[in-house]
Amino acid sequence: MEPFIALVVGFAVARLIGVAGVGALDDWQSALRVGVALMFLFTASAHAHPKLRADLIGMVPPALPRPDLLVTATGVLELAGAIGLLTPATSTAAAWCLIALMVAMFPANVSAARRHVAQGDPIVRRSLWQLVYIAAAALTLV
Repeated sequence: MEPFIALVVGFAVARLIGVAGVGALDDWQSALRVGVALMFLFTASAHAHPKLRADLIGMVPPALPRPDLLVTATGVLELAGAIGLLTPATSTAAAWCLIALMVAMFPANVSAARRHVAQGDPIVRRSLWQLVYIAAAALTLV
């Protein structure tokens, strides 16, 4: 739920700034890029927080090697994607890469739900949130 709040608040604040006259945020798509970027900055920060990092490592399917390294890598990719979304020259590529990252990480969400680890959300709830985040990133491409 916290990533969704970051997404919505980031979008709303960016949209208000755009309405107030900041040209770079004068449309909903630019404001949405800010919201999605803020969401990924938020989720990337979890990869460095000791307790949250341990939860994320626990979410990695047991069959995958080096869960600690995978969590670090996905955190770096989330951070790079967030920065890329905010850079006009790379925003399209960043959005596509973040969508691919969310699709690639989906099996970890399924595995975590089945094993009742980390956040322990049921698979349907996890899947719906993942679809919302993928849709938000895709809408930055419109």
